[in-house]
Amino acid sequence: ALIGQARKLPADLCRSLTWDRGKELADHRRFTLATDIEVYFCDPHSPWQRGTNENTNRLLRQYLPHGVDLSTFSQAQLSAIARQLNERPRKTLMYQTPAEKFAQSVASIG
Repeated sequence: ALIGQARKLPADLCRSLTWDRGKELADHRRFTLATDIEVYFCDPHSPWQRGTNENTNRLLRQYLPHGVDLSTFSQAQLSAIARQLNERPRKTLMYQTPAEKFAQSVASIG
């Protein structure tokens, strides 16, 4: 699923992916071969190396509590959560939404 989503992004916007050391990206070599996106891993017990990830996880927990079985959610439900998060202003983006910043980035590489 991650490969499919990554292929939808403009190549200029997705050159690398930084991941924590969870099992979710154990097959990272296949991901890199399929997408031409390099994968880097954070050092163990170093959450400051992935601040945006930690913040996003905190926001996701408002919709999906830790330990919840994601297979009980439809793709439509998960997409609705993603849309809500992407339309939520963020202080780190000077109170723009991630969707607005993404649109600006795509327009700038046009």
